Amino acid sequence: MEIKERKLNGVFEITLNPIKDERGFFMRTYDDVLFSKQGMNLKWMQENHSRTEKKNTIRGLHFQLPPFSETKLVRCIKGAILDVFVDLRENSSSFGQWDAIELSEENKKMIFIPRGFAHGFCTLTEISEVVYKVDNVYSKPHELGLIWKDEDLKINWPTQTPTLSEKDNLNLTLKEFINKHNAVKL
Repeated sequence: MEIKERKLNGVFEITLNPIKDERGFFMRTYDDVLFSKQGMNLKWMQENHSRTEKKNTIRGLHFQLPPFSETKLVRCIKGAILDVFVDLRENSSSFGQWDAIELSEENKKMIFIPRGFAHGFCTLTEISEVVYKVDNVYSKPHELGLIWKDEDLKINWPTQTPTLSEKDNLNLTLKEFINKHNAVKL
């Protein structure tokens, strides 16, 4: 398992190293000792599994306000996604900036996204399955989202005509979020 920090402070890319033989492979997907060395040892509260059956579907960009903000550890176990995360942390030097990584069944990468980020993904294959851990419980009253096509963020999505949920189609722009909440105060 290789762990390296990404351009946004606190976000880590994790490359898994499967041990292969004629039967298939075995790989460690979590190691508390290695994660602790990076300050990423958390008490995971939930593990979620999402399946999307249509290419170019965007889910997100979701986040929860304190005290229900979440750290996420995201992995694509079938197909491929473009995983996107936006820094909304108060006083962060990268506030309002985004980054993205392709996560796939093939590349066996994960992404660790700390509290205070909006998170979403676009499916790159017809069937995509995503498994992710979170370190807090779901709270509908604290849930918000940023709109995928925000003109200020200018996220480079792989499609301009995504399939969206009704809820995600109503997400806030970054300006609307700032006007209403200023930032995520952790």
